[in-house]
Amino acid sequence: MPARHNQDDERDLWDSYASSVTREIGAPVMNWTQYAGHGPGADLLGSPARVLEIGCGTGRTLAYLGDRGVRATGVDMSPVMVDAVRERWGERVTVHCAEVLDFLRGHDDQYDAVYSIFGAVWFCDPGKLLPLVVKTLGPGGRLVFSHPPAIPGAYGPQGMYKGGFAGRAQFTYRYGYTPRKWESLLLRAGFSEAEVRILDAPEPGHIGTLIARAVVS
Repeated sequence: MPARHNQDDERDLWDSYASSVTREIGAPVMNWTQYAGHGPGADLLGSPARVLEIGCGTGRTLAYLGDRGVRATGVDMSPVMVDAVRERWGERVTVHCAEVLDFLRGHDDQYDAVYSIFGAVWFCDPGKLLPLVVKTLGPGGRLVFSHPPAIPGAYGPQGMYKGGFAGRAQFTYRYGYTPRKWESLLLRAGFSEAEVRILDAPEPGHIGTLIARAVVS
């Protein structure tokens, strides 16, 4: 188990990232992969009335779903990011500024779907996160998430420093597993079914995308 760092330091790390991506937030979009127009669409979420995006970033996916009548809520730990989302999308979405584990522990709201696109699932200990997600989903609810596949042979928590390798040590962890291991983690957390696969990139030899879908009975 990695040693946890100060949340203020991690928030500073994500604020720095937010400052680099919020200068011009693009149009609403639903894209699970790192390649524009590639991969599945919103149908992975089913037909939810209420969704929660954990690690919502720029809020573009929240806005996409909100424009289609879904009650879209997001949570992100960066105040810079959250302020930008609120300014850009206004009342079209609801967004909370909080660390995702703290948010899930402190809220009793139920959702039809929880999702993460290169977001909090990639950066949270699944042993802590996944049981909390199960509790926030109603019967038939689903978790869908995507992020790059793990580098072969490099599984579990992987450390990531802010910026280069100089200055104050600000860092976070990313969690990478094989599809089979992800399925095991999801079932152990309380999901009744789980399917995890790696979608190939549109160009041969390029990095694919790990996409997971899990359902609560």
